[in-house]
Amino acid sequence: MNLMVFGAPGAGKGTQAKFLIEKYDIPQISTGDILRAAIADKTDMGMEAKGYMDAGNLVPDSTIIGIIKDRLAEEDCKTGFILDGFPRTLGQAEALKEVMANMKISLDKVISLNVPDELIVGRITGRRVCPDCGGSFHVEFNPSKEEGKCDFCGGGLIIRKDDNAQTVKSRLSAYHDQTAPLIAFYTDMGVMIELDGTKDVSEVTADMFNSIG
Repeated sequence: MNLMVFGAPGAGKGTQAKFLIEKYDIPQISTGDILRAAIADKTDMGMEAKGYMDAGNLVPDSTIIGIIKDRLAEEDCKTGFILDGFPRTLGQAEALKEVMANMKISLDKVISLNVPDELIVGRITGRRVCPDCGGSFHVEFNPSKEEGKCDFCGGGLIIRKDDNAQTVKSRLSAYHDQTAPLIAFYTDMGVMIELDGTKDVSEVTADMFNSIG
């Protein structure tokens, strides 16, 4: 099963991707993760990406696409994969489609989690994380037993600097400008599944698997 999950920051992509991994026993391919792995492994594409990053420049689409192509060719992707966080733009989607066609593979389903901006702002600004053990909480949906303290290690909880309202709104604006048009692109391909991400996690999961069939 070749899948893609996308949605705005805080829409619940990571949560639903875990259920897909468990059900289909396929790897999750996150752009950030494979970029770091390619650099650590000193692959040709990884070293090319490192050169751009060391110079303080964005890694160009052609390099990212090359790294993803290498990752899709690995043995654990033979039975399927979940793309997460890529593509982000129409240009990247078109390039990915060409790469996959050349590899004689295609996407089975693209899962879009739809959540209103105001709800996402509340979700993200309410997050609290433990810098000591990585524990994650939410003041409304998953509060710690003692306010400000981690349930797991007792460390002090913090608000990540990217979790303030202004930063979240900026990220949402970038998402709508660049990534939202992909819905039309994948709808035209006949693989788009749009889900109501405001439901309870279990309901979203059930809707997702029912839609995949």
